[in-house]
Amino acid sequence: MIVEERIYRIRNGCMSQYLNLVRTEGLAIQQPILGHLVGYFTTDIGPLSQVTHLWAYPSLDERARRRASLAQDKRWQAFIPRLSELIEQAENRILIPTDFSPLTAFAPQAPQATAVKESWEKSRD
Repeated sequence: MIVEERIYRIRNGCMSQYLNLVRTEGLAIQQPILGHLVGYFTTDIGPLSQVTHLWAYPSLDERARRRASLAQDKRWQAFIPRLSELIEQAENRILIPTDFSPLTAFAPQAPQATAVKESWEKSRD
C-alpha cells in the first residue's frame, strides 16, 4: 500500500471557492476513479491557505493506472482548469506506511479483491 500526499497552496481569498468546487463537483469525478480518499485537510497553524489530501492505493502501478484514467476523463478535463486557477503551488509525494501504521488495516486492495471483501462484509451484517 502507498499513500499519495498532495499539498496545494491556494491563492489568497480563494479557499472557500476551492473547497466548494471540490465538494460539489471534484470529488464526484475523482473518487470513483481514484478510489480510497484517506482525508482532505486545511491548515490552521503553520503555513496558511494550504489544502492537503491523501489517497491510498494498493501499489504505485495501480496509482499510475488510476491517475492516467482520471487524466483521460472528459469531465475531469473540463473541470481541472477551473480548479487550477485557484492553486498557487502544488506539491506531491508518495508515502509508504510502516508495518505498524494503523492505515495498513484499511489498505485498499486491487479492484477484484475489493469486490470480494465488500461482499464478505455485507454478508456478515
